Amino acid sequence: MKIYLVGGAVRDRLLGIADDNTEKDWVVVGSSSTEMLDLGYRQVGKDFPVFLHPDTQEEYALARIERKLGIGYKRFEFDVSSSVTLEQDLSRRDLTINAIAQKDDELFDPFNGQEDLNNRILRHVSNDFSEDPVRVLRVARFAAYFKNFGFEVEQETYQLMRQMVASGEVDSLTPERVFKELNKALSYGTPSAFFKVLTACGAYQKVFPSLNNHIYQNYSNSFEFLDNLNTKAHIKFSIWLKDENKYNIKCPKQYQQLSELTSQFYKFSKDFINKSSREIFDFFTQTDALRRQDRFEDLLTVFKLLEIDILPIKHLKNLLKNIDISRLDKLDFGKAIQIEKKLIIDSFIRKIKK
Repeated sequence: MKIYLVGGAVRDRLLGIADDNTEKDWVVVGSSSTEMLDLGYRQVGKDFPVFLHPDTQEEYALARIERKLGIGYKRFEFDVSSSVTLEQDLSRRDLTINAIAQKDDELFDPFNGQEDLNNRILRHVSNDFSEDPVRVLRVARFAAYFKNFGFEVEQETYQLMRQMVASGEVDSLTPERVFKELNKALSYGTPSAFFKVLTACGAYQKVFPSLNNHIYQNYSNSFEFLDNLNTKAHIKFSIWLKDENKYNIKCPKQYQQLSELTSQFYKFSKDFINKSSREIFDFFTQTDALRRQDRFEDLLTVFKLLEIDILPIKHLKNLLKNIDISRLDKLDFGKAIQIEKKLIIDSFIRKIKK
């Protein structure tokens, strides 16, 4: 049995960006499931044997080769026999920069990943790349992750990705996997590269078919507003979709609700001080600003990042939040609070328009 550190931990260390929090993946050559279990590892993989170390809980996968059985990324047959070599295992990985292994201080780099790291190139390992449509998303995500390092997708890799789009291979991606890669890309400082790469290979329209894709025809510039925003992924998600009235992207409720409110009230917020009292009352009601305060703060963050003056909205919200309810009619409290809110909004609008 030989154990090698592989993938991102090796790649990032060579780039000088690894830290103690970097996730480590290990590949085990010359072993078997029985031996791993006897050593105290706990098996977690269903499709192929992956084991958790009994102490560190890090993932150890038996070296494997695979054969595609049909369209999509789940229909593979795996060979994890003890005869599978390290090079065979590395050959089925997506990019050369992810196909470098390390044992002690020795590097194993059969596909020249270090050279591509030095030249800032994202290059597929082999034509087997085209068998897994998730790799289109991963290349786009790595383009976002490494944008500030100057990495570019190699042209032959782009061509393989275009062929995967044309063949319908990308159509088999599940909404859950699309969101997983999207969310990771949005967590990076420069997510625009994720969308640019998908657009350049024709996958953006396939992966996000419900969007108004004509907005992003000039893909070299359209997404750059998302870069260098010091905020969370769900905020960037809402900014990305601010012009979309309707979309079909499977995502957590936090993302969906905030993005829908952004789309609904983005234009409204830009002209907030010119709206009628009734429209402003409806705005605070529909956003549930006083009860869902954390979500409303997220909405204000979105508006602020979109260069909208949120101070009038914030000030009025605070006035509404601090109503002295002790003096209101307790017999018909619901009606009394609504009347008080409308009076506050009317007074605010009059003052701001003077």
